[in-house]
Amino acid sequence: MEQKTENQIICSRCIYDESTPGISFDNQGVCNYCKQVEDLTETYKTGLPEGEEKLKEILQTIKSEGKRKKYDCIIGVSGGTDSSYLLLKSLEWGLRPLAVHYDNTWNSAIATENIRKVTSKLKINLSTYVVDNKEADDIFRSFLLAGVPEFDASTDIGFVQVLRSTAAKYRIKYILEGHSFKAEGVSPQGNNYFDGKYIESIHKQYGKLKMRTYPNMTFFQFMKWVLVYRQKFIRPLWYIDYSKLEARKALEEMTGWTYYGGHHLENRATSFLHTIYNPIKFGIDNRNWSLSAEARSGILSRKDALNIYQTPIKEDPELVAYVKKRLNLSTSEYESIMNGPKRNFRDFKTYKKRFENLRPLFNILAKANLVPMSFYLKYCFPLPDKSLK
Repeated sequence: MEQKTENQIICSRCIYDESTPGISFDNQGVCNYCKQVEDLTETYKTGLPEGEEKLKEILQTIKSEGKRKKYDCIIGVSGGTDSSYLLLKSLEWGLRPLAVHYDNTWNSAIATENIRKVTSKLKINLSTYVVDNKEADDIFRSFLLAGVPEFDASTDIGFVQVLRSTAAKYRIKYILEGHSFKAEGVSPQGNNYFDGKYIESIHKQYGKLKMRTYPNMTFFQFMKWVLVYRQKFIRPLWYIDYSKLEARKALEEMTGWTYYGGHHLENRATSFLHTIYNPIKFGIDNRNWSLSAEARSGILSRKDALNIYQTPIKEDPELVAYVKKRLNLSTSEYESIMNGPKRNFRDFKTYKKRFENLRPLFNILAKANLVPMSFYLKYCFPLPDKSLK
């Protein structure tokens, strides 16, 4: 049965509790997100010979279709563990990737140096798109003023748009992502929603500068990349037995790559989002994503994962000062934002309802790797009301 801690019902397998958006439990106390990981593991045969064989087939297709091109695939890089390791593995697999980075101008020095170390050591060409820093800051500030949890949404959308536009420029069909649902966990429904219309809607209401260099993605562009260019998103780590600890060790030994201290902490914007903004303003502690993943896989015991999760996050005053300075916020303005109204994506214009209406189409596209399966599972289904609390 469901286990309780301080009157909270907690999944018997991971550490998601009843406050998690969109959660439900079976009669064994196992949550629906654990079931989702089970289903994905079964579908992709993760870590099994069948999964590795399927990946080999995909890799052979990538190499075959890219024979007469300078690059046969695009790999998005952030300086983090997963994307850096994917570059390493891509060479082992015989691919000829172009590394692509979207610079939101908030990179930590470690992340910037990691990207340089890995690409130079592996002799992989790097294409970097740098957004105007004042423009990027104006968008970040807009999201704070809007009072929504997705402070860093513009980075995610911008990164994907840069990946897709670069792939189109070089006539590359395959985009590889360093993401592992087993290592990173499953983000709950209703948390961290974003799309191009959402970015545009919030910026139009709260922004001051025109978006001239920011690479936003409209619905039309999204469908163009998918249906006209037939770009495929492949997540190789979904097929193989992947360990972050082993990946870090390999990167350190082979490239001099340096660990940056935690999931998503390689960038100051994401670090602020995960360690300060969401925990303090919204009570959202996204450590449960990766901690639940480690509990499911046995890297951590459930007890240890819960103990870590129940340890309060320490606020970094230097990071707060950095954010206030960059976004030109006085102490009173910052405190007003942190203590102000809490809104969510339904308070602004988005493509969410359109994605839901087109769910049958996106189901087909996801199975063909033309859109990520995670996009279909998270964006194309109605959300339960309690996911918005």
